[in-house]
Amino acid sequence: MSETGDARDGLDETGPVIEVKGLRTAFGDHVVHDNLDLTVPRGEVFAVVGGSGAGKSVLLNTIIGLKRPDAGVVKVFGQDIAHVSDRRWSAIERRWGVLFQMGALFSNLTVQENVAAPLFEHTNLSRKEIYELADLKIALVGLRPDAGSLKPAELSGGMRKRAGLARALALDPQLLFLDEPTSGLDPIGAAAFDELIRDLSESLDLTVFMITHDLDTLYAITDRVAVVADKHIVAAAPVRELESSDHPWIREYFLGPRGRAAAGKAKPAGAKPAGAKPAGANPAGSRTDA
Repeated sequence: MSETGDARDGLDETGPVIEVKGLRTAFGDHVVHDNLDLTVPRGEVFAVVGGSGAGKSVLLNTIIGLKRPDAGVVKVFGQDIAHVSDRRWSAIERRWGVLFQMGALFSNLTVQENVAAPLFEHTNLSRKEIYELADLKIALVGLRPDAGSLKPAELSGGMRKRAGLARALALDPQLLFLDEPTSGLDPIGAAAFDELIRDLSESLDLTVFMITHDLDTLYAITDRVAVVADKHIVAAAPVRELESSDHPWIREYFLGPRGRAAAGKAKPAGAKPAGAKPAGANPAGSRTDA
């Protein structure tokens, strides 16, 4: 938005949103990633999966700058995040939103105040304008109007996820990071959240990068899935293509009982999920507390 200043100058508007080349991350002698390569084109709903301890969350944290790589290059919007100026880094941060696994809401603030926080930090809008925008974001994620006055402790798990998502969308990002977005939700709530993410990605032209182990999510809304194993990306493809992989972990994951069940529930390629809205539709019309 213009109120943040034109700090977006110099950022790549056409190439891949995320490029990781030769990444090595380690904690002491424990190597998590070694020579990991990854590219996320614009407009995709892109998921990363892998076994416990494979380094999925470490990868996300490295991309968003919470962990410094031990070797390799991480580019976001064409910028090597290890060698950008403070001004350029601020511009990058304003173009992404992050929903952490537990929501990471400020417990002493209301939902409206949580969503407003990035706007106070990064814009010169008036207090009235900021709270009006916060209310719009709260509606956008399908929360009821009175949710803005509630504290996080007064919300259900699904409502906290949506509140965290509203805050992640506060600055109208182009890139949305999601860490286990359906974790802790019942199947109905998880399916509703999946539909919300797909609707938002289409209507807001978002690129979505998510860490997930939810097979239903993978089949329902992703364009491509990257598999972390053996300390690097062993495959990155649409989920149906991964079913034919020869890699032992991929076969066990996607062709095991849970994978077959998720595949059986999935719509044919190109079909919209049940209840999905056309691109450009406002998902706020679907009010839910899930």
